[in-house]
Amino acid sequence: MRIEAFLEESPLFGIYRASRKLDAALLRILGPNEVTFFEALVLVSVLFEEPRAVKPSRLAETFSTGRGNISNCISSLEARGLLKRRIDPEDGRSLQLVLKPLGRKYAMQAIRIFDQMQKQFEKKIGMGQLRSALHVVRQVEELCTQATTS
Repeated sequence: MRIEAFLEESPLFGIYRASRKLDAALLRILGPNEVTFFEALVLVSVLFEEPRAVKPSRLAETFSTGRGNISNCISSLEARGLLKRRIDPEDGRSLQLVLKPLGRKYAMQAIRIFDQMQKQFEKKIGMGQLRSALHVVRQVEELCTQATTS
């Protein structure tokens, strides 16, 4: 197709393609636990913050996503018995998230998977190139943010 030459030079398409391939790979790897990459990130985040409880609004801020997206994710995880919501004892208007035992198990598995992938990237690509690539991706992200606010 004629567009292929353009796509080969497009950083936006390259990032999009890499993102889709990463999503597909993570779905296969995390699939036995039936959690998505984003759900795994939420579980890991709650685990990392223990013993302090995590508030959904803080997750939305951390992951640069909307509260609705977080709420849907939490509902899905809660329905599968991986975490629970509880009312914040210090502020009855807000919720806290707490891992259930199966959620803790899945979070630990996700950490191992993420760590293995990171080590593989470092071995095959190298730390310097990974840092440079991440820097470029963040620059593209910033430019996209500026383009939508201008």
